[in-house]
Amino acid sequence: MVFTLHKRVKQGGATLLSLAISTAVLAQAPVYDVNSSNNNASGSGNNGSLEQRIVVLERIVASRTEMQHRLQQQLDMMQGDIDELRGAVEVHTNQLEKVLERQRELYLEIDKRVEALKQSGFSAGSATSSSTGASDDTPENEPEITAGSADESSAYDDAVNLILKSREYDKAIPAFQSFIKRFPNSQYAPNAHYWLGQLLFNKQQWDKAAEQFNIVSNKFSSSTKRPDALLKLGVIEERKGNNAKAKQYLQEVVSKYPNSSARKLAESRLSGL
Repeated sequence: MVFTLHKRVKQGGATLLSLAISTAVLAQAPVYDVNSSNNNASGSGNNGSLEQRIVVLERIVASRTEMQHRLQQQLDMMQGDIDELRGAVEVHTNQLEKVLERQRELYLEIDKRVEALKQSGFSAGSATSSSTGASDDTPENEPEITAGSADESSAYDDAVNLILKSREYDKAIPAFQSFIKRFPNSQYAPNAHYWLGQLLFNKQQWDKAAEQFNIVSNKFSSSTKRPDALLKLGVIEERKGNNAKAKQYLQEVVSKYPNSSARKLAESRLSGL
């Protein structure tokens, strides 16, 4: 998907370049009427020549106007592609973070199991186990914890897959709302609130989206999604016409998260305010 969008952006850039060259050629190339000399020679060519020049100028202006219209259309298309590309990058970045987090959880789970086996005396053999009265199912509470964790991860994955795989964005909104209600203190809660905010943002439901981004910013201040949430809060305020408040959010991103990907976007938007 990212490769396709990148290709479309490159093609759009090439089209814009060709259109710009065409416009420059039209502006520079002189236009002559082969009959102008004859008209001038006959003595009545002054008025005719002036009218012909006006016609030529009108054609040039009309051609430039059409070119500018086509250029604007191409710019609008490229802006849409860039926005979609940024969204795809956010999705893949978030997915990578989730994979890394799951790997860390897996390593911790393995360590717990190994430690539990050592404490149960499993390495000493079944005779030692029977003499100490240990049960074959030594870590009795572990299956329940694992099941709960699996249920939590499964619910989160199901909600995310509605975006990444099936692209059922309207269904993803209640899925994330349900996840947040069931697992309010989950390790995935910051991402769930951010995803929900992004979905509402895409539907231009600014107030509801801002509510979710504020939760990420205030409740989960140590989350890696906080700079992105602040950036989105700034964009929402900008869309609502509150430029002063938008600057506050964007400047916070730049000052507190100078090494984040959101910082460049925040600087870009600050320059336009």
